[in-house]
Amino acid sequence: MSEFTHFDAQGQAHMVDVAEKSETKRVARAAGVIRMRPETLQLLAAGGSKKGDVLGVARIAAIQGAKRTAELIPLCHPLPLTRVTVDFRVDPGHSLVECTAVTETVGRTGVEMEALTAVSVGLLTIYDMCKAVEKGMRIEDIRLLEKQGGKSGHWIAE
Repeated sequence: MSEFTHFDAQGQAHMVDVAEKSETKRVARAAGVIRMRPETLQLLAAGGSKKGDVLGVARIAAIQGAKRTAELIPLCHPLPLTRVTVDFRVDPGHSLVECTAVTETVGRTGVEMEALTAVSVGLLTIYDMCKAVEKGMRIEDIRLLEKQGGKSGHWIAE
């Protein structure tokens, strides 16, 4: 089993040195869901929020979240993102919205945290915009689905 990389030999937290790593194209895909009552989902899907287009605002927030990951997660490297895409899928049958984010860069470290942050911020934005109607919404199952690039190569979640 590998060891945690964000600690030095004395157990002190540090930012991992990536200077010797090769620059490669790096891609990550993450997803998560927000569950809500069917009535809340119906309002969201119909654009009935008093705050406007919930999914449009959440998409912009998610992209902004990806861009600001290094400001939020203390040991993340600031990365020059080359692409961020965010998609939402409204699922009336399960009364949820799924958010999927893909982040890309050419660099020395991966973009998994940026994809996970994008999903988290996107779902939190949906919560914020719909909380006047329902406070009991649940954000669940935020996870990395896939990563490409770097020394560890291509990984897909089971």
